[in-house]
Amino acid sequence: MIARERELLSAERAEENPAAELPAEGQAELPMESKVEGQTELPAEEQARLHPEGRGKLALEGLTEGSEEELSEIQEDDELLYGEVESGMFEHFALTVDRGQGMMRIDRFLACRMENASRSRIQAAADGGNILVNGTAVKSSYKIKPLDRVTVVMPYPRREMEIVPEDIPLSVIHEDSDLLIVDKAAGMVVHPGYGNYSGTLVNALAWRLRDVPLFGEGDIRTGLVHRIDKNTSGLLVVAKTEAAHRFLARQFFDHTIERRYNALVWGNFTEDEGTIEGNIGRSRRDRLKMAVFPDGSEGKSAVTHYRVLRRYGYVTLVECRLETGRTHQIRVHMEYTGHPLFNDERYGGDRILKGTTFSKYRQFIDNCFALMPRHALHARTLGFVHPSTNLNVHFESPLPADFQSLLDKWESYAQELV
Repeated sequence: MIARERELLSAERAEENPAAELPAEGQAELPMESKVEGQTELPAEEQARLHPEGRGKLALEGLTEGSEEELSEIQEDDELLYGEVESGMFEHFALTVDRGQGMMRIDRFLACRMENASRSRIQAAADGGNILVNGTAVKSSYKIKPLDRVTVVMPYPRREMEIVPEDIPLSVIHEDSDLLIVDKAAGMVVHPGYGNYSGTLVNALAWRLRDVPLFGEGDIRTGLVHRIDKNTSGLLVVAKTEAAHRFLARQFFDHTIERRYNALVWGNFTEDEGTIEGNIGRSRRDRLKMAVFPDGSEGKSAVTHYRVLRRYGYVTLVECRLETGRTHQIRVHMEYTGHPLFNDERYGGDRILKGTTFSKYRQFIDNCFALMPRHALHARTLGFVHPSTNLNVHFESPLPADFQSLLDKWESYAQELV
């Protein structure tokens, strides 16, 4: 590392002063080492601000952890791909420059300190406004100074595999030169992974956008800015250019994206609205599940705001607004509060939790489960600033047929209770 720094610094000085030389062997080394705070866990509030899913490690971690087979079941994060990321597509890095550090271009400075980060990746992050010094975006030519606070958000290196374009019908409610909005059907996996090498949204996009340069690179995450679970229906934004990708990703990092979900959950709420807070991490008991760690000892901070839309007696329709994007966030937070999603097999919602013991009621619930054989969650709205126009745009997806039929059935049942 020191040798590489010496080489880079020598080149830097050669540009500014050809006569400048590094100390000869045996002489005192320049004070090049910086205080890399990423080697320890960053404060929770800073992790949330910089990158909801950032792991805060100098040796930046990969997309997921654990075996492929385990993670195939939880690979579709409820939101961010970057870090949503915990299992993500973007990573973050933070450090404070040492007091004795000499001036150097920030792209060269970071290239020798960030593992698996080429100058081109760093420059792309700078072009997207994702390299901050003391809270302000800088260009790759910026010269670092002692005690500068540097933070970076950038894509993980591409994860290449053979992506077979497949002519799979997609519901696209908007498309322009920068992006498209997909209304994903329940049952569709977002991107290829263990056990799901075809039939995914990425396979469908590879066909639909086969003439778009970004989609010819063999990256399983090309264009994806966030994702939703396989059995969650609703809206996703897909970038068609690198510039749009960086622009949208930054909004997810800054929590300025509007994301609202409709969920049918077990039980009734005392209040009409509220906020659920609690770190979410991998369950200690079941690696295929996530869990809430209220004491903050594990996991990452997560915040879900909810509002009651309709009370049906034994179940309630709520709107959930995500402030963060952890894996299974809504499903986990609702289970934690005693309100699992209706028919959520993984989090205990696929059995009768509220109601009567009469056989007629049991048959009614079985009919409801058959009507919507998945967890009752739909990504209803999506809003953000458009990459080209800088105008706020808003998209909405109506409830799919299975969800609406389920609500109609509960509406009829609630009327009988009156």
